[in-house]
Amino acid sequence: MQSTSVFDALSNKIETRTARAGIIGLGYVGLPLAMAIARSGFPVTGFDVDPKKIVAIDARRSYIDAVNSADLQIEIDAGRFAATTEFSGLADCDVIVICVPTPLTKHRDPDLSFVEATSRTIAEHLRKGQLVVLESTTYPGTTDDVVKVILEKTGLKSGTDFFVGFSPEREDPGNQHFNTATIPKVVAGDGAEALSLMSAFYGAAVKTVVPVSSNATAEAVKLTENIFRSVNIALVNELKTVYAAMGIDVWEVIDAAKTKPFGYMPFYPGPGLGGHCIPIDPFYLTWKSREYELPTRFIELAGEINSAMPRYVVGKLAEALDIRVGKALSRSRVLMIGLAYKKNVADIRESPSLRLIEVIEERGGRADYHDPHVPEIPSTREYQALKGRRSVALTDEVLAGYDAILIATDHDGVDYKSLAESGALIVDTRNVFARLGIAADTIVKA
Repeated sequence: MQSTSVFDALSNKIETRTARAGIIGLGYVGLPLAMAIARSGFPVTGFDVDPKKIVAIDARRSYIDAVNSADLQIEIDAGRFAATTEFSGLADCDVIVICVPTPLTKHRDPDLSFVEATSRTIAEHLRKGQLVVLESTTYPGTTDDVVKVILEKTGLKSGTDFFVGFSPEREDPGNQHFNTATIPKVVAGDGAEALSLMSAFYGAAVKTVVPVSSNATAEAVKLTENIFRSVNIALVNELKTVYAAMGIDVWEVIDAAKTKPFGYMPFYPGPGLGGHCIPIDPFYLTWKSREYELPTRFIELAGEINSAMPRYVVGKLAEALDIRVGKALSRSRVLMIGLAYKKNVADIRESPSLRLIEVIEERGGRADYHDPHVPEIPSTREYQALKGRRSVALTDEVLAGYDAILIATDHDGVDYKSLAESGALIVDTRNVFARLGIAADTIVKA
């Protein structure tokens, strides 16, 4: 009877929007989610270890493109959202959502240290009648075998005293057509009651809820989505290198192929993979599959191909400099357009642009960058040597000082016509000039 009473009490709080939601991790996933939940009428407390984020939120200033500062102010002033670094407030939350990073180690093994540390923090404040949700992308089994196990060390039991669920984040920075509330939300729970609570809670904040049978299934859904993209991007990256050797433009091939109304879906090549999801998430399944002594050849091959793209691009750059400019890369200055991993956002997580700079300078060249969204390179785990470099202005005087321009990210807010008219060698990895109908003898595709 205790399970039913605990379940009914929490169900009632969710139904009446009196359940307080606690969002742990106020980054690209957590802050948009907090806003969506607050807009649906729930009181929300955001938790983060970074005091700078709390200061920004208290000042009603958003640091995430997907969250408008005016919208942030509305939710704060209405009393529906507040943020803190004090995790003792978790005891007052009825629903707790974990939105922390899940990176890889140097050996491409899952790093669950943030998830584990967060789970231990929740355990310190765990009480009866709470729903704990993991949104961080991970391998199948993490929610039940890691998060639930840590929480149950308190003596409380999942499905009896508290509830555990998983719902994969599906954020897409810069997407103008979908946001947190309109992207269908996959939900799962440890048992039927947990799934019911998950469906009710997320159903109040998002347009469509997609329940699945288990937490492991939901975890596999997210990995499958990103593995699908990784493998197909690797395929067109490989086709790019083969077709280039044959004198065939892969972009023209893709544009023609996508006119087929069935049986084909266009993917596009680039200088490498970026963002937190596609370069990292597939290897969570690769790691887990070793437990079952099963290979993941497609995933690993796709990772090898995509990881090799920055060196391929720099090779094409060096070749173009040698043939068209008559200058070795080791004696050249290169201006890279775009530091973010995708167009029209400020997100540089796992951006291939950082690797491009590193490879150019390993070969003796000098690389600067221009990015209207990233004025300065922040601290990163792998590229500390680049910290503090600033975006340069795109003036005629500045452009005259470079031997080549490398298009790494095709931001809309760049005057590509002026770049083409500068007379500089341009290496285009995004086909942006052809898409804009800008032609020049100095443009080379890579």
